[in-house]
Amino acid sequence: MSYKQYQSLTEALHECMVACNHCYDACLKEDHIGMMVDCIRLDKECADICGFLEQAIVRGTPFVKELAEVCAKICETCGIECKRHDSDHCQKCADSCFKCAEACRSLTS
Repeated sequence: MSYKQYQSLTEALHECMVACNHCYDACLKEDHIGMMVDCIRLDKECADICGFLEQAIVRGTPFVKELAEVCAKICETCGIECKRHDSDHCQKCADSCFKCAEACRSLTS
C-alpha cells in the first residue's frame, strides 16, 4: 500500500507529535513540575511513537495496523493524562491525542 493512502493518518500523527513535543516542553517549565511528571513522560512516549509510525508508513512498513494499535493506546493514555491538567497546552495536546487515537483505530477496526 502506498503511503499516500494513509495521508489523513500521517497528518494526525504529525499533528499529535508536534502537540506532544510542545506540551512536553511547556510542562518542563511549569512551577509545580512534580505534578506534571506523568504528563511529561507520556508526552515523550506519544511524540516518539507518532513520529516513528509516521516515518514507518512513509517507508512502506508492512506493520501499519500493528503499530497503529499500539499508537492508539499510547495516544489515548496521553490524552487522558493531559486532559487532567488545566494548561492550554495540555488541553490542546489532549485533543490532538484523541484525534490521533481515533485515526489509528480506524485502521484496526
